[in-house]
Amino acid sequence: MAHIEVDPNLPGIRSLMAFRPETAEPMSALAEILLRSDDGLSRGDRELIATYVSYLNDCFYCHHSHGEIAVCYLNGNRSLVDDVRNDYTTADISDKLKALLNIAGKVQKSGKAVTEHDVAKARESGATDRDIHDTVLIAAAFCMFNRYVDGLAAKTPTDLSSYPLRAKQVAENGYGSHIYLQKQPA
Repeated sequence: MAHIEVDPNLPGIRSLMAFRPETAEPMSALAEILLRSDDGLSRGDRELIATYVSYLNDCFYCHHSHGEIAVCYLNGNRSLVDDVRNDYTTADISDKLKALLNIAGKVQKSGKAVTEHDVAKARESGATDRDIHDTVLIAAAFCMFNRYVDGLAAKTPTDLSSYPLRAKQVAENGYGSHIYLQKQPA
């Protein structure tokens, strides 16, 4: 049960967004910009970064939600998403994404944990300044989103079969606040 009175029919961050629409709007806009941009990183890579940081933060709702959205962008490759969660260094992803996930993992601990060496390695692997920027901002934003969901004890569905339906909806329609208020797809 959530720490505050929210709509029990809306799981996770959706109930919190419905509770406070005026904060939902800029948070949704930030998610839309960071996760659905087609500049630089792919949408799949962006969702993998969000999934990985959420996994490190032990935010069940977010790492399953964004993991499923990544699956949508990765042509159904759920095992790749699981590989990134479990040990991205051995996952079948580019060296560039591995270097960026290293940076994201350090941001999850502390922004100051990111070193010049980490950034240089990402650049050597083909990352642009924008890729590095977006990785750091995705990681930082997801620390906030994860703490928002877990700090208010938002309802977290444990039935994993509900996550792919919502993921498809987000992948098709984006992160606008309209998504948070729509009924869960059946």
